[in-house]
Amino acid sequence: MSDTAAPTVLYLVPTPIGNLEDITLRAIRVLGEVDTVLAEDTRTSGRLLQHLGLKKPMLSYHLHNEHQTVQRLLERLSKGETMALVSDAGTPGISDPGFLLVRECLAKGLKVECLPGATAFVPALLKSGFGAERFTFEGFLPVKKGRQTRLKELASETRTMIFYESPHRIVKTLEQLAEVLGPERQASVSRELTKLFEETVNGTLPELAANFAGRAAIKGEIVLVVQGREKEERIKEDRYSKDDRSAD
Repeated sequence: MSDTAAPTVLYLVPTPIGNLEDITLRAIRVLGEVDTVLAEDTRTSGRLLQHLGLKKPMLSYHLHNEHQTVQRLLERLSKGETMALVSDAGTPGISDPGFLLVRECLAKGLKVECLPGATAFVPALLKSGFGAERFTFEGFLPVKKGRQTRLKELASETRTMIFYESPHRIVKTLEQLAEVLGPERQASVSRELTKLFEETVNGTLPELAANFAGRAAIKGEIVLVVQGREKEERIKEDRYSKDDRSAD
């Protein structure tokens, strides 16, 4: 049986990252047609389904239970049950659970479809004003182990870099990036995207760190976009390296 002839059993359905109008007609139809909705948080997804006028059985599927539940879900999907996987906001599988279930479905020959839709990093990238022709999505940096190693690896990155970050870590991350990438590196912080108090702030890494450090409170999910290393920086470093070698 060809892939096109096989019926889809698992749909990855993007949900709004803030503004409830940012859901597609196709997403609403699929959510209404599937047998079960797999939700990162059934309370959050329950409110969305209620807003859409849909009543569907929901199962909890999140980072802490996906390894324990994936086999049971595969058994149900293998019998022809259809499911829609949603995260609390945005596209499931992007810094959210989903990869494991998709991989196992494909390994068993089960058809998976991913609907296009809302994701936070695309509007943040475009609003930054940096080059979007080539970029790298880094998601969340390691919290502890491997963090400094990853930061140093990014020092030579010439593409625009995109990070997800939490409000309580954004200042520390901006300060650490400034140490590694230099105080003149331009960046952009977007938060509360698509919501009433949406905000994007541009500046150098130290300027942004000072801006957010001076706030009484920081709310909302954050997307940090950092300009890639420019050609002039590479030329300057190469020249210094040659000078060092000649001095020896």
